[in-house]
Amino acid sequence: MSRMPAWFLSHGGGPWPWVDGLREAHSGLAASLRDIRRTSPAPSAVLIATAHWEESAFTFSSAAKPGMIYDYGGFPPHTYAVRYPAPGHPELAARAADLLRRHGLEARLDGQRGYDHGTFVPLSVMWPEADIPVVQMSMRSDLDPRAHLAAGRALSALRQEGVLILGSGLSFHNLRLMGPAGRGPSQTFDTWLEEVVACPDPHARNSKLLDWAGAPAARSAHPREEHLLPLLVAAGAAQEDLGSLVWREDDFLGGWTVSNHRFG
Repeated sequence: MSRMPAWFLSHGGGPWPWVDGLREAHSGLAASLRDIRRTSPAPSAVLIATAHWEESAFTFSSAAKPGMIYDYGGFPPHTYAVRYPAPGHPELAARAADLLRRHGLEARLDGQRGYDHGTFVPLSVMWPEADIPVVQMSMRSDLDPRAHLAAGRALSALRQEGVLILGSGLSFHNLRLMGPAGRGPSQTFDTWLEEVVACPDPHARNSKLLDWAGAPAARSAHPREEHLLPLLVAAGAAQEDLGSLVWREDDFLGGWTVSNHRFG
């Protein structure tokens, strides 16, 4: 089996596929998400590192039939009845946790965790049939970039087993700079991010990602970095594979520059 790519994707705002107006505003992102399916080999399963789940140790969802977590507010009532019935994959969750432990990282399983919107929103666009098994991975609540890069490295073997590793966050995530106020900082940070991800030396790339807080406009782009750390998981899983920008929008939600990136 050929080795799967790893991806970092910007998952957008709230339950956008089910909200008139927001759905149209996310049309470019939707096309990019569908392209991930089109340009990747058919996966045996998806492991998605989601910005919307944090635990003191890396944790993997291990339910066979995960429920739903509607971790957003102020949206129409029907968005709290959305279902994404993709099966879980308890065996993959256990294997992923074991890989982390072998690399000296504490890892746990959670048999109750449902799909949060960092997971079910992008996957509902990529695989609306909901027929690919899914395992969610939490961020670690200390937000240590080295730990997230190391976790990705530990999981890289899964790519050879047909598992598609996705980091689900946002390349710019500062809700205090909505609309035009976010235009400058998001463009500045995204320009840096593109250059770093596409660096032809993976070791230099990862070193720069570890020092992301020193990048231009870094803390304007990510006052808190939980939406960036899924990128480090994907970069770690890439190992020596190169990265590239695959989608960028410069007026996302009225002002932000956001992007998706592929490794391998």
